[in-house]
Amino acid sequence: MQTCLLRAVGWSSAVVLGVLGVAVFLLVLTPAKDAALPTRNKYGLVFDAGSTHTALYIYRWPSDKENGTGIVSQVEACTVSGPGISSYADDPAGAGASLKPCLDKAMKIIPAEQQRETPTYLGATAGMRLLREQNSTKAEQVFAEVTKAIGKYPVDFRGAQILTGNEEGSFGWITINYLLETLVKFSFTGKWTHPPAEDVVGALDLGGASTQITFLPGTTIEDSSTRALLRLYGTNYSIYTHSYLCYGQKQALKMLMASLYLGSPSSQQISHPCYPKGYQENVTTTDLYDSPCVRAPSTPSPTPVLTVMGTGDPTACSTAIQKLFNFSCGANRTCGFNGVYQPPVQGQFFAFSGLYHTLHFLNLTGGQPLSSVNATIRQFCTSSWEKVQKEFPTMNRTHLRDACAASSYALTLLLQGYKFNHTTWLNIHFVHQVANIDVGWTLGYMLNLTNMIPSETPQRVVGLQRSHWTAATVLLAIMLILFFCLLTVICCQKNSSGYESL
Repeated sequence: MQTCLLRAVGWSSAVVLGVLGVAVFLLVLTPAKDAALPTRNKYGLVFDAGSTHTALYIYRWPSDKENGTGIVSQVEACTVSGPGISSYADDPAGAGASLKPCLDKAMKIIPAEQQRETPTYLGATAGMRLLREQNSTKAEQVFAEVTKAIGKYPVDFRGAQILTGNEEGSFGWITINYLLETLVKFSFTGKWTHPPAEDVVGALDLGGASTQITFLPGTTIEDSSTRALLRLYGTNYSIYTHSYLCYGQKQALKMLMASLYLGSPSSQQISHPCYPKGYQENVTTTDLYDSPCVRAPSTPSPTPVLTVMGTGDPTACSTAIQKLFNFSCGANRTCGFNGVYQPPVQGQFFAFSGLYHTLHFLNLTGGQPLSSVNATIRQFCTSSWEKVQKEFPTMNRTHLRDACAASSYALTLLLQGYKFNHTTWLNIHFVHQVANIDVGWTLGYMLNLTNMIPSETPQRVVGLQRSHWTAATVLLAIMLILFFCLLTVICCQKNSSGYESL
């Protein structure tokens, strides 16, 4: 009997030591959930080569969460000095050289050992679309120099391309909904959920040479050329998107100037109702018609230099801007403008880029009612040049000159172009950033090309936490001890029975 008990104690001790050894081994190998282990980040670079300027966006995300949502952060936004790359048509090498300071800045931010695996893209928009229409050879030369410049840096350069207008609109729509987590959301219950379709927002973008409207309509999209089909996080989206080339702010104001000259009674002077009263400048007819968006008259102007006089007349300004559009639609057809099909706007919209900057200058991005917006713009447009200079002494002269025209144009575009009204105006949210990330097409572009938004819903992988390993190991030890104790008792009972039979 004593031998049997000693044997049981020996077995039990060996089991306990063995199980505890396994437990210690597992605890060493299993990191605590809240341990501050360094997470290796990944980086991505995207050049936004717009019509008026170029910007480099530097993004970062944890390498173990590529298929998550809301995890990409913007490290830096570097504005390239000088105009957009399309302005270097006669100096292609200058386009490449202009990118160098921002690339140098990026190399100081991204760890040297990760630079060669950093995906880098350059996307060009309406400015290069226009240059390609004017002179495809010059457009190719600009791209060649840009590619050569970026190729000198130790990054994973994946090419430069001209985005189509619909791509620009779609990527902007992806960006804003990705940041707002309206495509997919990780709930407090530990599951990925799809927010209702009503949570998905529309995107309104205004650049220098084009403008885009993109949203999820409540009806079937009748014109396939305005439809984009996307599959994101296991859900199909049929979105309406259209880009109007030449209706970006810079090109629209060029068209406005040419239109005013065409209707001017004087061949030497232009009365500009959108410029502050008392403003005066000289422009050449060459400057007037230096864009493919502005059609030069068949008969050249007899005067090479024209005098532009500001008259500060908001009513005449609005009338002149409306002449740039054709608001009529065909029978049994809804449209935006210039006969382009557009279903009625629906849901919430986020307006960014030029729409935000133009109205933010007049403090009109805070959700004010349309009547207040109209009154503020009208009051500003009646101000004299002397008055606005005193009120905004540090403001760039050109931007101050154009502020009335730009804000009046934005209002006309939204209300009569895209068909918002007094009620739906309140559904427009003017933003520059969401979650500290600039809103635009660049993030959506990178997410798409790096496949960081899966077509299927991400699977949640749950690992066993350290505390769970401990509990499981201790429970296993107790069960094994009880098991061997039971075997020992049975063994001892058998031995006892044997002694009794003797």
